[in-house]
Amino acid sequence: MKKCVFCGGHVEKKTVTFTYEDDDKYLFVEHVPAEVCIRCGEKMYSTEVTDELLKFAKDKFKPVKTIKVPVFDFATPR
Repeated sequence: MKKCVFCGGHVEKKTVTFTYEDDDKYLFVEHVPAEVCIRCGEKMYSTEVTDELLKFAKDKFKPVKTIKVPVFDFATPR
C-alpha cells in the first residue's frame, strides 16, 4: 500500500474537489482523481491529472457552472 510523502500514513484513491486561489481568482474543479492520506488528509495528484488541472487554471476550458459565494472578513467588527 502506498504511503503519504508528508506523514507516512496510508493513502486511498478518491475523487475530490480541487481548489485553487491566486489573488482574486478562485478555481474549483470537481470529480478529480487523487490519492488522499487517511491520516493527514493531504491530496496527491498524478502527473497527468496535474497537467490537466494546469489547463483549468490557464482558462483553457469553460466552466460547467458558476456559483455565488459569500465572503466575510474576520477582522471586520460584527
